[in-house]
Amino acid sequence: MASIHKTAVIGSNVVIGNNVSIGPYSVIDDNVRIANDNNIKSSVYITGNTDIGNANIFYPFCSIGSPPQDLKFKNEVTNLIIGSNNIFREHVTVNVGTKGGGGTTKVGDNSLFMIGAHIAHDCIVKNNVVMANQATIAGHVTVDDYAILGGLSAVHQFCRIGSLSMIGGMSAVEHDVVPYGLVTGNRAHLLGLNIVGLRRAKYSNDTIKDFKNTFEKIFNSNEIKTESIANNSTTNELTKKLIDFIKSDSSRGLCSFK
Repeated sequence: MASIHKTAVIGSNVVIGNNVSIGPYSVIDDNVRIANDNNIKSSVYITGNTDIGNANIFYPFCSIGSPPQDLKFKNEVTNLIIGSNNIFREHVTVNVGTKGGGGTTKVGDNSLFMIGAHIAHDCIVKNNVVMANQATIAGHVTVDDYAILGGLSAVHQFCRIGSLSMIGGMSAVEHDVVPYGLVTGNRAHLLGLNIVGLRRAKYSNDTIKDFKNTFEKIFNSNEIKTESIANNSTTNELTKKLIDFIKSDSSRGLCSFK
């Protein structure tokens, strides 16, 4: 059974799973579906066509599933899908998708969204991501597994943030961030590799060293050496992921060295 405070307002179409806690003055309406073991604290607003997985925590003043901040949005039916085991701290905002952007905003599993983080319409945030205080991603951004976005950072629409990359605090990102890259600045530029993140992810020193050599060949000065990509037949999984990322379609280009 769910534990719902007497001051909470629950719409007639809302579906609530087992062992869900809903605190005082929270409002859940529209077509929200909440799975098991979620903890929704006081003064949380959840709306829209929103599906929420298991065991998430929503802190006060979150706004989840609200309409996108897009003037083209005309109240069409769009969605928000949230996975399991995420933490949404105070004042986090997550918008549903737009018809023009595919219709769905997606958040995966096991991520931490600190105070004031914002996920805009049609974004895809994968698993084990950290968005620090006031980090903001504009519409149509993809954030891959284990990426970290520093406090007060902002990501331009349609950018891709690669896996295990790190964006420094107060950075403005308007180009794609390659997997395992470390970027900072206004406008953000590539500093090098997220070596600390790779070690924490338990990649061996030999794997990291080999990857670093290839990385430096590809990103030689401010020029991306495409011949290093074309001729590379490595078995290094980090290098393979970097090359796949670079070869993928992009509308924003890549962050490179300053």
